[in-house]
Amino acid sequence: MVAYPTEAVFGLGCDPRNGDAVARILAMKRRDVAKGLILIAADPDQLEPFIQPLAADRMAEIHASWPGPNTWLLPVRPETPRWLTGRFQTLAVRVTAHPLAAALCRAYGGALVSTSANQASRRPARTALQVRLALDESPDMILAGSCVGSDQPSSIRDGRTGRLLRA
Repeated sequence: MVAYPTEAVFGLGCDPRNGDAVARILAMKRRDVAKGLILIAADPDQLEPFIQPLAADRMAEIHASWPGPNTWLLPVRPETPRWLTGRFQTLAVRVTAHPLAAALCRAYGGALVSTSANQASRRPARTALQVRLALDESPDMILAGSCVGSDQPSSIRDGRTGRLLRA
C-alpha cells in the first residue's frame, strides 16, 4: 500500500485485485466497504478490465474529460471485485493528470485503488506529513511530491447519463 499525491489530495492506493490490501486501506480509513472505491489509471486502457464499455458517444465524452480530476461511475464487469464497488453496480474511475500518480500506475502496469488519505469524515491529507498524522497505521510507502491543482476532490458524473453527482 502506498500514499501518493494526486491533483487535489494525497491518495492511498493498492492493487485493486488484492482484497487483503483493500481491506487494510478501508480499516486505516475506517471506511465502510459498502461505499465503494475509486480507481485511477494512467490511460483508459488500464480501466478496461474492470468496466463495461458504454455506447461510443458516451465513451468519447468520458475519454475527452481525461486526464483530469473527472471521475465517472461506469458499469462493471461481472468479475470486478465487490470490495471495489461496494453496494453499487458501478465503479468510480478516472485517468489522473498528476504526473507522479500516472507514473505509479504505469510502473504498476494497471489501475490502482485511489482513496483520500484520511479517516472517514476527516479532512484529506495534502502533504506527506499530514498522511503520517492522519492515519493510525502508516502506509508501506509515502511518495514525496505535491498535490497540483484544486484543493477539492474530483467531480463525479454518472457515465450512463452524464449527470453531475458531485461538483
